[in-house]
Amino acid sequence: MALRWYVVHAYSNFENQVKRSLEERIKRSGLDHFFGKILVPTEEVVEMRMGQQRKSERKFFPGYVLVQMELNDETWHLVKEVPRVLGFIGGTSDRPAPISDQEAEAILSRVEEGATKPKPKVLFEVGEVVRVIEGPFKDFNGVVEEVNYEKNKLRVSVLIFGRSTPVELDFGQVEKA
Repeated sequence: MALRWYVVHAYSNFENQVKRSLEERIKRSGLDHFFGKILVPTEEVVEMRMGQQRKSERKFFPGYVLVQMELNDETWHLVKEVPRVLGFIGGTSDRPAPISDQEAEAILSRVEEGATKPKPKVLFEVGEVVRVIEGPFKDFNGVVEEVNYEKNKLRVSVLIFGRSTPVELDFGQVEKA
């Protein structure tokens, strides 16, 4: 039988602990041939703090752990008995259903993309008012006209000498007003 991806519901903020416990139990029980990868879906995010670019991880499915496994009574019990596991998502309580290959692929590619192209931690919207925190327009407020997530840049309309002037700024140069 092939390994399929299952979604395991864990206590929020204990996803990594559940992952570690699962890995240890699988090793101890000698059932590793029934299991593949165990994944906490995260993406890397970037934020500016005190002029420094900081990278951190953000879970994009908080409370869930993805487990690649072959489902049988032994593997089902092993996963269910892990502390802080609430159960499986999908199917019935005693017969969980795997997620489709397309769903698994979409999640895996988002994890991969998050590692190569970190997303900004703060998301901006057109029409939103932001405050410039560094550069020549420091302490000015402006309205977001355009957001470019590929380049991590914004076009902000800043009021200078009573005139609205479009200025291109990095995400790190502004904060939400």
